[in-house]
Amino acid sequence: MNLDEAIEKTLKAGEILKKVIKEVEEKVVVGKKILDIAEFIENRITELGAKPAFPCNISINSDAAHFTPRRGDERVFKMGDLVKIDAGAHIDGHIADMAISIDLGENEKLIKACKDAVFNAIDSIKDGVNTAKISKIIEETIKKYGFKPVVNLSGHGLMPYLAHAPPNIYNYATQRGVELKEGMIIAIEPFATNGVGRVAERGECEIYSLVNPKPVRLKAMREIISEISEKFRTLPFAKRWINKSELLISKLVREGVFREYPVLSEVSKGFVSQWEHTVIVEKDSARVVTF
Repeated sequence: MNLDEAIEKTLKAGEILKKVIKEVEEKVVVGKKILDIAEFIENRITELGAKPAFPCNISINSDAAHFTPRRGDERVFKMGDLVKIDAGAHIDGHIADMAISIDLGENEKLIKACKDAVFNAIDSIKDGVNTAKISKIIEETIKKYGFKPVVNLSGHGLMPYLAHAPPNIYNYATQRGVELKEGMIIAIEPFATNGVGRVAERGECEIYSLVNPKPVRLKAMREIISEISEKFRTLPFAKRWINKSELLISKLVREGVFREYPVLSEVSKGFVSQWEHTVIVEKDSARVVTF
C-alpha cells in the first residue's frame, strides 16, 4: 500500500472517530455506567465502518491511562469526576487516536491547560521540526496554567497495527528529539496534573496485546493466541472482548506471549487531564486527522 492510500484510510478512521467522540460527550453524566460509554464508543466505531484500535480508555481523576471497564462492571460516573476518554479507530490497521477530558466537577482550568498544549504544539509541526521543540511547547503551556506535565507519559507515532510507535513525543522539554518528516502520522498527547507529575502502575488490568506468538504447550493457550492474532494482530484488546479464562491469560503474560497494560495512576493522587489529536506531518504544517 502506498502512502496516499495509508493517509486516506487514516483520514477516514479519523472522521469516524471524531463523530463518535462528539456523539458521546453529552452521554457522560453523573450516574451513567462507565461500561455503557465504553461499549457505545467501541460499537459505534464498528457501525460506522472502522474497528476499535484499542479498548476505549475511560480514566477518571488520578487515573491517567489504561483504565477500561471489565465485563459486567457496575461502576458509574460521580459528581466531581474528571473523565478522560481515549479512543482509537482503524481501517486495515491505519489508526486515528483521539482523547478528550470531560468535567463533572470544577476542573476546567486543568483541562484547558492540556487542550491548549495540544493546539500550541500542533501549530509548530511541519516537515523538519524537531520533537524537542514540540515537547518544550507542551511543557511551557501546561506550566503557564500552574500545573505540571506528566513526564512519564508521551505522545507517539502511529504505524499500521501499532498504536504506539516511534517517535516518542515527550510532554516536557528534552535536550534531543527526532526530526519529523512529511507523511509521518503522530499523536500529540499531553497529560496535565495538579499533582507531582508522574504515574505508576496500580493493580487493576483489563487490557492486553499479543507481543510474542511463540509455541506453547497447552492447546487452550494455542487457541487463544490464534484467536487474538486473527482478530487483533498486535493491537491491544480487552478481557471483556474475549470469553477466555483469566488464568490462561495470566499464564500467557508470564510466558511473555501477551503484554499487560495496568492502569496508570498519578503517584500523589493528583487529578490528571488529557487531550489528544492525530496529525499528519505536511511540508509547511500539520493536517489534523481528528479535529
